[in-house]
Amino acid sequence: QVQLVESGGGLVQAGDSLRLSCVASERTFSSYAMGWFRQAPGKEREFVASINWSGGSTSYADSGKGRFAISRDNTKNTVYLQMNSLKPEDTAVYYCAADSWYSGARASMYRYWGQGTQVTVSS
Repeated sequence: QVQLVESGGGLVQAGDSLRLSCVASERTFSSYAMGWFRQAPGKEREFVASINWSGGSTSYADSGKGRFAISRDNTKNTVYLQMNSLKPEDTAVYYCAADSWYSGARASMYRYWGQGTQVTVSS
């Protein structure tokens, strides 16, 4: 069982930056693909970014391209989401997810999920 704990959310103004972190309990973290998703009130959970086990391959939703960057540090069992130039429409609960082989955009394919961290961007 992999436990994931997100942190780094908060209330910021439009144009600001935030870096989210997700720490995994699993000692074989380096073998897991990781993803970031978000869910705004009244909306479905949507893909934000993903990264493969080594960090050599990343993928982004169009909404975050050029503004968001996903990275990982396997020595710290941590995946990051750097978010720049934040917009009010980025307001959501952000979740990290892990899977032993899937690294795509489909939330249903990820086996493990964190509890989420709230990001609120004011205009």
